[in-house]
Amino acid sequence: MRGSVTVTPVTLLSLLVDFATTGRIGPLHCGMPLTEAEALLGPGRPHPVIRMKGPDFDGYPYMWDGLELVVTRRRVSGIWIRLWPGARVSLPPLVLPDSEAYEATVLREDLLAALDTAGCRHEVNSNLTFGEQSSIWTWPAEVCAVFSLPGRDNDVPDRDRFYLDVLHKHTL
Repeated sequence: MRGSVTVTPVTLLSLLVDFATTGRIGPLHCGMPLTEAEALLGPGRPHPVIRMKGPDFDGYPYMWDGLELVVTRRRVSGIWIRLWPGARVSLPPLVLPDSEAYEATVLREDLLAALDTAGCRHEVNSNLTFGEQSSIWTWPAEVCAVFSLPGRDNDVPDRDRFYLDVLHKHTL
């Protein structure tokens, strides 16, 4: 009799923790050619500056709904997952399989607890922590998470708590 294999479904939170821990999203990583990323994800939607100035204009993203890949010299120099608390986020199937959209409301405490459970070290990013915003860096992947109090248009259960806005990694 063969052993059974348990497949853990990928959730938005598990995707975020994996990215924060490794600095990668599946095969996507900083330094890869944009052509390779587009072969995996399909064609991205270039930022309007890229459409106006051409594909050699650096530092602007190609977008796949809530996923953005910043491109420099036609290589991925940044990976961003953008969330809108109280809304739904769509991510490409390569990033989040078997989904069309996920609830994009992630509390700071929930992400920090999940990072702790995964053994992912993190510390306050004092450059991006002020007023109604807070931020952390994860180590050793050097991924930045930015949280904020909800805006008046965010449909969230608790207006006094911090929610994840973006998780990103970039190289120079």
